[in-house]
Amino acid sequence: MPKKLLAKNLLRVILTIFTSAFVGCRNQTTSASFTQTTNVVDENLPKVVATTSVLCDLTRQIAENTINLICLIPPNKAPQLYQATAEDKDALEQANLILYNGYNLESELIKLINTTKNSAPKIAVSQIAVPQPQQIPANSRRVNNPYVWHNPKNAIKMLEVINSNLRKLEPSNTAIYGDNTKRIKTELTQLDNWIKLKIATIPKEKRKLVTTYNAINYYTNAYGIPSATIGTEEQATDQRIKNLTQYIQKSNVPAIFADMTDTLKVMESVATEAEVKLSERRLYTQGLGETTSDGDTYQSMMIANTRTIVEGLGGTYLIFQPKAQK
Repeated sequence: MPKKLLAKNLLRVILTIFTSAFVGCRNQTTSASFTQTTNVVDENLPKVVATTSVLCDLTRQIAENTINLICLIPPNKAPQLYQATAEDKDALEQANLILYNGYNLESELIKLINTTKNSAPKIAVSQIAVPQPQQIPANSRRVNNPYVWHNPKNAIKMLEVINSNLRKLEPSNTAIYGDNTKRIKTELTQLDNWIKLKIATIPKEKRKLVTTYNAINYYTNAYGIPSATIGTEEQATDQRIKNLTQYIQKSNVPAIFADMTDTLKVMESVATEAEVKLSERRLYTQGLGETTSDGDTYQSMMIANTRTIVEGLGGTYLIFQPKAQK
């Protein structure tokens, strides 16, 4: 295929995909609309609404069965494209605590949260946890990168915010929340150290990540991995595609990576043009994976992404085994 025609085809595909550039619960009961999941433990327990799959999982791990947890955005869905439902509005109106990511990640839901008449606490977890976020390009300007959880250190700060607000909601369960938060923080610290060791096994000359979105920049910055992405739809020009192809060829990266929410067409075309392997394993950049997938909890998602990157770039992957806590 002529390069000019390939570039035009790539641009059409990218324009379709990158309107969804920015995701996310895994629970027991799925609503009829298949967009909201609810874990009803006891009707008398407080209702906590979490907007994204990451927030849902972290909240579940801390609170266990002390709350009724309602999760709005399903796994493998882009939050910035998510269209709020009447059911979501009802959940927000009835909640005793609302946890959302912030930084305009789940923009439609944030509009609802800001206009609800419910006086329940509304907590922008990532904004509070990481008040100085990364900046990323979007629409010819720079905006806050909302995907702060890709650095475990940030996830630990998110845990602290969730713990603090659960304790205010249910003071009688302070000990449970505190113990669980401490345990999870220890595990995430171990996970962070494990990721550093696994990334270090990648030959330095191959330690470059080429993927679809810059959502994973918190990960690449935390672990010292140079990265390149296709970019937003405004950046998806013929010249940008050409530059990315040249970067791939010049860098001699062994593989490039697609996102779980991709159609694959863009990255397959880039891989063909650059004559580089497209990893069979995809990255969870927008949130957690479906229930029973290898990324259905925060910890397993981070492990799965690390495995994908390490194996794809020629490193040595060994299963993460957290040390038993006393």
